[in-house]
Amino acid sequence: MVGPVRPQFVFFGSSIVQLSFSNGGWGAILADVYARKADILLRGYYGWNSRRALEVLDLVFPKDAAIQPSLIITYFGGNDSMGPHPSGLGPHVPLPEYIENMRKIAIHLKSLSDSTRLIFLTCPPVDEERVNKNTSEFFSHLVRTNELCQTYSEACVKLCQELDVKVVDLFTAFKKRDNWTIDCFTDGVHLSAEGSKIVAAEILKVLKEAEWKPSLHWKSMPTEFSEDSPYDLVAADGKTTLNPSDWTFHRAIQWD
Repeated sequence: MVGPVRPQFVFFGSSIVQLSFSNGGWGAILADVYARKADILLRGYYGWNSRRALEVLDLVFPKDAAIQPSLIITYFGGNDSMGPHPSGLGPHVPLPEYIENMRKIAIHLKSLSDSTRLIFLTCPPVDEERVNKNTSEFFSHLVRTNELCQTYSEACVKLCQELDVKVVDLFTAFKKRDNWTIDCFTDGVHLSAEGSKIVAAEILKVLKEAEWKPSLHWKSMPTEFSEDSPYDLVAADGKTTLNPSDWTFHRAIQWD
């Protein structure tokens, strides 16, 4: 391990997590926002459902770890919500089981430490037209509908309210945007840069509004090694230096 030890933010989920550093992804956005403030750890698994997540939960988040995460952002449901295959194979998980799986995941994560905070992400919608067009000779017919996505999304929101877990309703957030089917996805399911901006903005909103102590909002967290130094860039007066530790002008979007 390298030092100094920073708060750990872990992103745990399926492909929307694994790909969160691709195509201007929301993981990359948050890693930039939290530079020198927190260490972002990615535990994303393409194609996974809540059943597989439960199978490795103790391995990914052991209760006896010397350092526990300060924040865990969890996303499962997009694959669970796919229609069942006649063979019984595939990622589909019936809704009642999905709810109980997510309950078990939440309870385990909450037990890691008194200071571990949770945010769950719900299923976003999909572009059904593109999903149905993007067929492949390698896959059996894929059933992804917004009716199913909404059902699983609403179930996740309800569960989080019951368990007092912060939740980002991505299904609703995406639907608020004009042309969301065109702008928010690379293939009808996985997120484009525009889709990821919505995810990042919603997560940052939760982090800002949460009454957690200590706060995990980026503006409230200390910046590592941010003291003034004679080695910083010299100011126009030729006598002082300019501390760049918290400069954000490089960002195309000034995140709140």
